[in-house]
Amino acid sequence: MGRLTPKDLGLFTEACATLAVASLSIRFLPFPLLARLMAREGAPVRKGAPLPGPVSLAVTRASHRLPWKTVCFQEGLAAHWMLRRRGLPSMLHYGIRHQSDRLTAHVWVKVDGKIVIGEEQPGQGHSVVAVYPAS
Repeated sequence: MGRLTPKDLGLFTEACATLAVASLSIRFLPFPLLARLMAREGAPVRKGAPLPGPVSLAVTRASHRLPWKTVCFQEGLAAHWMLRRRGLPSMLHYGIRHQSDRLTAHVWVKVDGKIVIGEEQPGQGHSVVAVYPAS
């Protein structure tokens, strides 16, 4: 991971804690309540808000170093919450894809129409079934 600045270390620590909250929320909360939490308004959107890249990087780094497995849902939820706290207008997308006899799901987060976490490999497109908060 290299040497972290105090700011990077703070983001990394926040990402670890937020991933833990996201993991517990997904595991123990009924989905309607979790959906309300995903749709909740964040800090007021403001011009000059920080770029989403450092949050995305912190969540990705933290997810690889936690003692439990995280997937796109936990990572997307953590990034979404962290971005919205910073006044960035993130949108959490929940998608599904039929593959043979299986149904797969995927979560990704966009800010200003650009994916900041959860980008898929080409050809793996999931169809959006929900966006939080609803646009």
